[in-house]
Amino acid sequence: MHLGRTTLSKFLIQQLRDTDGGNDLAALLVDVAAAVKAISAMTAKGALSGFLGALESSNGQGETQKKLDVLANEIMLRSCDWGGLVAGMASEELDEPYELPTDHVRGQYLLIFDPLDGSSNTDVNVSVGTIFSVLRHAGAQAPVGADYLKPGRVQVAAGYAIYGPATMLVLTVGKGTHGFTLDREIGNFILTHPNLTIPEDTSEFAINTSNARFWEAPVHRYVTECQAGRTGDRRRDFNMRWIASMVAEVHRILMRGGVFMYPKDTKDPGKPGRLRLLYEANPIGWLIEQAGGRASTGRQRILDVAPTALHQRVPVILGSRHEVERIERYHAEYDAGTDRPFEPPLFNERALFRPEARV
Repeated sequence: MHLGRTTLSKFLIQQLRDTDGGNDLAALLVDVAAAVKAISAMTAKGALSGFLGALESSNGQGETQKKLDVLANEIMLRSCDWGGLVAGMASEELDEPYELPTDHVRGQYLLIFDPLDGSSNTDVNVSVGTIFSVLRHAGAQAPVGADYLKPGRVQVAAGYAIYGPATMLVLTVGKGTHGFTLDREIGNFILTHPNLTIPEDTSEFAINTSNARFWEAPVHRYVTECQAGRTGDRRRDFNMRWIASMVAEVHRILMRGGVFMYPKDTKDPGKPGRLRLLYEANPIGWLIEQAGGRASTGRQRILDVAPTALHQRVPVILGSRHEVERIERYHAEYDAGTDRPFEPPLFNERALFRPEARV
């Protein structure tokens, strides 16, 4: 059935043929794909697997771990640590980077990943995913924590898997963003969505409005304009979406456009953002840019953020280029004091989206 169609392995050989270390990078991405197949099979069993629910443990960020978080993490580690392709790995589920067993050959790449993004959705059968980023490691020495702290612009590969009605793997090696669908009959990922392109304009946005009272004024301004629709300044209607799974939100944007926002807020003043830079914002940001979109903190290109910690958090605003640029402009005007004062749309104090007092 699939004779003549491009498999993941064939695609990677073609894409990385002239790249230094390309054979090893292709082999590492094939190992990641093997882990994705195993995680896909495990999540697809749902309650039949006996792996739903939470553990009594938490990860380094104080978040309660799901059983599937721990199992997916183990699958990623065991699939990728033995082949002499990685020098080390880091995961959302581990406080510190993973050190290879002493009898394993050390490779030239660092693999950073979120093994099961959106895992809180597994108990209710909503799409979840795996996010990964690959960096080059210089030298023969074992990597230390600082070796992982590189800006997203130096990634050599990035991608995510989404476990939904179909399992898809979406990745980039710096030559566009491409989507592969798992054919379970033959066990191969097949190129089904080459050269994904995000429309520059959109009428769809995704944000968790339950946090509205904690947003900064620029985000209030943007969301309020969208909600006003054709009767407001934007002169057109918008749709709002929220799945609470970054992979699912981003996948929709890559398929049809839109904007995803997890902005800076005051709900937890000690956190500059909610999403992790190294294994969520950076890989997703590069995928979005390679598809013609834009990825920002609201004040800075995500791929230019200088990491300071393995589990560093940042605000994330990404998607259709023109809308992200508009939100960036609102932040710049707010910071410069040149924006329009925000006025609640309904009944002043009883407004649905009241701004925080400017400090």
